[in-house]
Amino acid sequence: MRERKLSDLVDAARPDAVLDEILAIIHHINPDFKDTATIRLAFLETVRLYEGDFPGYRACNTEYHDLCHTTNTSLAITRLIHGAILAGQLLDQRQIVLALITALFHDAGYIQKEDDLEGTGAKYTATHVSRSIAFFEDFAPELGMNSKEISDGRAIILYTDLSLQPEEIEFGTSTGEFLGRMLSAADLLAQLADRTYLEKLLFLYREFKEAGVGGYSGERHLLEQTVDFYETVAQRLETTFGRAYDYMQRHLVARWNIHTNLYHKAIKNQKTYLKQILEDPDTNHRNHFKRDGIVDIVRLKYGKPH
Repeated sequence: MRERKLSDLVDAARPDAVLDEILAIIHHINPDFKDTATIRLAFLETVRLYEGDFPGYRACNTEYHDLCHTTNTSLAITRLIHGAILAGQLLDQRQIVLALITALFHDAGYIQKEDDLEGTGAKYTATHVSRSIAFFEDFAPELGMNSKEISDGRAIILYTDLSLQPEEIEFGTSTGEFLGRMLSAADLLAQLADRTYLEKLLFLYREFKEAGVGGYSGERHLLEQTVDFYETVAQRLETTFGRAYDYMQRHLVARWNIHTNLYHKAIKNQKTYLKQILEDPDTNHRNHFKRDGIVDIVRLKYGKPH
């Protein structure tokens, strides 16, 4: 029997399937959870935002930081919270709702307003976190967030800015800091464990190029630097985001009776595959990326690799 992969558990391409799984996990956390309506509303409004149906905003046009990444991050933090509660972490219902809302809005800063017609949202790469916080501040009251929750939410989203050191971020409570760590861990896990992560790096290169960040000379240069990024993430998961893998494993056992950390396995397998590709300096890396027709899209839209 084939071992299950992370992508077997939920169809990440279907936002409705992701929402159903998030609500199922919430039910496992607490069958009497009272505020699923707010989670559902925030999720559906996020889908509207990314699809261009949210008043005052254009549809998402960043191909790496897309709706799928946002919903994957929201699912990942729900899984981490479930595992953390199983490990004895105390979180009330409002804190769980706040965690989900910040996950849904953590990359909203890439979305352009309707009168912003120049380029794509990728141009906001360097400032997207502050823009995401601004969107959260504007919309959170409509979701019933009070001033304290909004203050905590700002800091939680700020934790996803990898250019900041965690000690630079001020939290009002230790629980807020814990949720910040979980969101940042979920953000990274959702990216690196995505079954199309390597293919979507070709999109990420274009986002960085438009934003003028990173200084990458081409797709392959970004791929080479990604090997080091794997190591940086591994260190953060072991230190700054301590026990994130443990929490995820506890969730997978309780929810699916799976005793292998599928996030860790997916990341490890893709890292190994990427290193194998890069061992040959003359190989065309695109020939090794087969999933979801992404390379065909890149060829049609951007031409040959730089």
